[in-house]
Amino acid sequence: MEGLRTMVSARPLVIFTKSTCCLSDSIIIFFRNFGADPAIQELDQIPKGREMGQALSRLGYNNMPVVFIGGKLVGGVNEVTSLHIRGSLVPMLLEAGAIFV
Repeated sequence: MEGLRTMVSARPLVIFTKSTCCLSDSIIIFFRNFGADPAIQELDQIPKGREMGQALSRLGYNNMPVVFIGGKLVGGVNEVTSLHIRGSLVPMLLEAGAIFV
């Protein structure tokens, strides 16, 4: 769990994915369209990826992608989409320093 905390606090936007997940590709493109440069952690490609996947599972996320903004767990595609529809996503990205005006 400590490794997970270190990763999510190192960058303003962190996306945990698996290299075979098409939803992960879509969410990465979605954030890049805002001008963000997310840190992408492909759990099936990095050392200790399995342990990080287990830590995310303990947080309630078994499916990818899982998004952290400003060190805070946002969730998956549904949560990100909901934030965007409500108009809360861009302010959150700005506050975290993930995008700039």
